[in-house]
Amino acid sequence: MANDPKTSDLEKQAAARASLRFVREGNVVGLGTGSTAAYAVRFLGERVQAGLRILGIPTSVHTKEEAASLGIPLTTLDEVQQIDVTIDGADEFDPQLHLIKGGGGALLREKIIASASRQLVIIADSSKQVAVLGRFPLPVEVIPFAQPLLAKRIAALGATVRLRQDVKGNPFVSDEGHHVLDCSFGQIPDPSALARVLSDMPGVVEHGLFIDLATLVLMAKGEKVTEFRRHE
Repeated sequence: MANDPKTSDLEKQAAARASLRFVREGNVVGLGTGSTAAYAVRFLGERVQAGLRILGIPTSVHTKEEAASLGIPLTTLDEVQQIDVTIDGADEFDPQLHLIKGGGGALLREKIIASASRQLVIIADSSKQVAVLGRFPLPVEVIPFAQPLLAKRIAALGATVRLRQDVKGNPFVSDEGHHVLDCSFGQIPDPSALARVLSDMPGVVEHGLFIDLATLVLMAKGEKVTEFRRHE
């Protein structure tokens, strides 16, 4: 159930603050995208200004600009291919710590960074916890050429498919130049199976099902932060 905006905001901040204990001196840190991850970036910026030495790898152009404005030194995958810890948000997480991500449109870079991270720490307010994934529409990033075909194929799987638009009503364009289909499946009882089906579709660049990537989730409810760890 959705929180009121003020409660949700306080919970996002609490989860973001709790995530900082996973960042060590000298770490390469993946910097997530979205309203919750933005707090973590801001709090990391405060630590950097106080003397913490890290290198950040942002998951979007927006996060890159934000981190640079806060004085966080940045690097790229050209320079490092192993990330110590990534802190990012999620649109949903289930008891197995499977995630839906991509509400902010950065799912492709987020998944690449997550896959290169020793630890993926997900921070979330209490509205993001679900028993079964699927209440939040699943973002699927596609090349524009294949978009009509893929919309039809994904709809045939039982989803209501909508092309994401920007504020001007034009198709939303990701940082890598792709479009995003928001696919409402309802409950997704087997996220791993759906992830495989989507990944096998030519023209799908990436989808927002993050399977077996999260190391742990820090979920704030009120002032309390609960840690959920993935069982291997």
